[in-house]
Amino acid sequence: MEPYVLYYWPTIQGRGEFVRLALEEAGLPYVDIGREKEGMPPLMASIDHSHPGTPSFAPPVLKAGDLLIGQVANILLFLGERHGLAPRSEAGRLWCNQLQLTIADIVSEAHDTHHPISTNLYYEDQKREAKKRSRDFTGERIPKFLGYFEQVLQNNPARGGYIVGARISYVDLSLFQLVEGLRYAFPKAMAQQEANWPGLIALRDKVAARPNIAAYLASERRIPFNEDGIFRHYPELEA
Repeated sequence: MEPYVLYYWPTIQGRGEFVRLALEEAGLPYVDIGREKEGMPPLMASIDHSHPGTPSFAPPVLKAGDLLIGQVANILLFLGERHGLAPRSEAGRLWCNQLQLTIADIVSEAHDTHHPISTNLYYEDQKREAKKRSRDFTGERIPKFLGYFEQVLQNNPARGGYIVGARISYVDLSLFQLVEGLRYAFPKAMAQQEANWPGLIALRDKVAARPNIAAYLASERRIPFNEDGIFRHYPELEA
């Protein structure tokens, strides 16, 4: 098949990582265009709002033939139906999308721990506010969100360890990435609270052990977490 083209920033996992994980799990050929030589001009063109068509507000964007698809949940909705990473039924696909949108909510809140006032300011310009936001996030928001996902997982009648049905879906991959990101950004809080979500942590381990994902995590294609992405580790935010 013609390779997919992923338009995303070349030096961070960011929101693009949720798409990369789905592409890798399904064994799909793709070009991570931002990491290619001369890749930035086409990346920027995919979000050029001055052109007609369907420009995205921001990366990630996925090119699939003549389609340009933006927004993580939208991209995963497309890939899930096309490549067996979502249920066949409409109800099942909508349920996956609903869960993915909830993941997007906590990802946005995780970002706002280090940029609580404005993305146009440096972290150093809002450190005091970031500390307050992080205290609320680790004490209240992480337990609320992860507790919800744990309950959904436990309520899945299939009882196969996945969150929707008996097979892996893109939501499982995204939950893996969410847990990894929170462990990186807030290791103390996660170490103290993970026992409350045994099913979710087992799911994380199950995803990490899948052959395609394990190979990806061990490869140079997996960009390390860093302090330019969504999940950032600032020790003072857990002090």
